[in-house]
Amino acid sequence: MARPRIKDVARHAGVSEKTVSNVINDYAHVSDRTRRVVREAIEHLGYRVNLAGRHLRKGRTGIIALVVPELDIPYFAELARHVIREAEERSLTVLIHQSGADRDHELAALAGFGSTFVDGIILSPLALTADDLRDRTGFPPTVLLGELLEEGADHVAIDNESAAREATRHLIGLGRRTILAVGGRDDSGLGTAEARTRGYRAALAEAGIAYDPAALLPVGSFRMPDGARAVARALEQGARPDALLCLNDQLALGALRALHEHGVSVPGDVAVIGFDDVEGGRFSVPTLSTVAPDKAAVAKVAVQLLQHRIEEATAPDGAVPGVQAQDRIVAHRLVLRESTQGHERR
Repeated sequence: MARPRIKDVARHAGVSEKTVSNVINDYAHVSDRTRRVVREAIEHLGYRVNLAGRHLRKGRTGIIALVVPELDIPYFAELARHVIREAEERSLTVLIHQSGADRDHELAALAGFGSTFVDGIILSPLALTADDLRDRTGFPPTVLLGELLEEGADHVAIDNESAAREATRHLIGLGRRTILAVGGRDDSGLGTAEARTRGYRAALAEAGIAYDPAALLPVGSFRMPDGARAVARALEQGARPDALLCLNDQLALGALRALHEHGVSVPGDVAVIGFDDVEGGRFSVPTLSTVAPDKAAVAKVAVQLLQHRIEEATAPDGAVPGVQAQDRIVAHRLVLRESTQGHERR
């Protein structure tokens, strides 16, 4: 059977092809009755919209890219799922690219991979600098995720400094005073780890707890083996913490393993809290307290911003009003589970 065409839908619904097109494109000036009749005809005939043709007529491909450092980090995998869902609701296809936190790969993504097959990019940069982002003339519309913020670029993130401060305050409120920051870094930089370290130090200062640079446990990457190694090394060198602030859940899950292997009770001896609220933390033993960013909101805002920039870039002059670059902070919340609950110290 031949694939139904728009003229077949129009004939079945008893309307013009233009009216069918207006319904498909969700134009406002169509009556509810006409819209219902056309949609019933589309469903009855099994008509499928030619999205490629629609996008190309507007000077677009209908493809956006999501560029993340590592796909097997659960936070980015979960974020990708939300981005794909948001994009599908706008008839967009998502190309997912792993940068490996490599500057050359991130620059290639920022330039649209040297071609015109993506309309825009959602980029989570780790290796780029502010100078890399400053001049994007001729590059596709881009929305940045995370801490690396450049004036003139749309940006979506949680308030990582405030979130880390809240998490550390929670640990202090449990009576914990010797709090190590797993993955903590010198807080003078621009990255997410640096912002979370600033929040950690601010909470210590508020509580009158002296900051010890040795309390920052460096890691090679933000994976479970790195968290396990960092905590095991600290314990073997004589550290006696009563709490761990882990800068992501992967580090925290690794830390839980190291504590278990060294006979340390959680949360009895050491309370542990992570970041990102990934699925694994809900099934660990004990379950993991964490800072939960609203990943669905990050995806929704990022796709909305990018879609507007794409429309702005491809529309006739003045057809889509321009707006200033947006710096959007989305919500986060503290999720308290077994790894910090039930054992207060006074």
